[in-house]
Amino acid sequence: MRSRIVALFACLLVAGAAGPPVRAGGDPVEVDVALVLAVDVSLSMTGDEQAVQREGYVEAFRNPAVHHAIRQGMVGRIAVTYVEWAGVGNQRVVVPWTLIAGPEEATGFADRLGQSPPRRSTWTSIASAIDFSAGLLAGSGFEATRRVIDVSGDGPNNQGRSVTKARDDAVRQGIVINGLPLMIREPSGPWDIKDLDLYYRDCVIGGSGSFMVPVRERDQFAAAIRTKIIREVAAQDGSPPEGTHHESGPGETGPLVLKAQGEPRANCLVGERPNLDWD
Repeated sequence: MRSRIVALFACLLVAGAAGPPVRAGGDPVEVDVALVLAVDVSLSMTGDEQAVQREGYVEAFRNPAVHHAIRQGMVGRIAVTYVEWAGVGNQRVVVPWTLIAGPEEATGFADRLGQSPPRRSTWTSIASAIDFSAGLLAGSGFEATRRVIDVSGDGPNNQGRSVTKARDDAVRQGIVINGLPLMIREPSGPWDIKDLDLYYRDCVIGGSGSFMVPVRERDQFAAAIRTKIIREVAAQDGSPPEGTHHESGPGETGPLVLKAQGEPRANCLVGERPNLDWD
């Protein structure tokens, strides 16, 4: 609990360091969505995979389709920040909150992101990443119609408190959690699981309209990231764009058409170690 409080306090300091964005009249700036891109940099990700992943986000914010999606929102602008995470207390804001209303700001965000090389660290605490991201959203200073945490990673939660508790706490705050499970390599380590997409579906994503976009091939990175961001910045009615893989989150009605024999539910404790200090 103490580590979680320290992490939340630290991220609030980061979010408020430059002062909240305000209009001339003193009111917070309105945006269609405040989006935290929370990206796994644990050691299970190879350096090459991290580089490809980072480039996928850079290229997404340079893409005209993303610029168009931003303009199509009711307000026509978004706020976004990019965070790298690994174990408990190991989160880093790579690019702070940035207001994007057009191609120039989006390209500027991409340029700043491209200037900071990815790092690597130990453990995979999705729960801490969610807690940290929720703190960033609370201290962003933007008035957002939607608040979204976008979690990408290649393994289950294996440190910190229960991932489902972190997810449920965020959802209760009105935050939507989407996922990008990375399934490029066959499971080989002690924390790897085969059906990571099912784990993200049942244990990570949550909130109204939550979804995930699994990545199973290296050449899918850029397209998957672009598709995911377009939906996150443009979704007004919960309907996914063509090519997006949607899965219902907690508190959300399921898809209208289900398989006769549904997929098995994931074990949300598969990577977690019992530790009452994190509850």
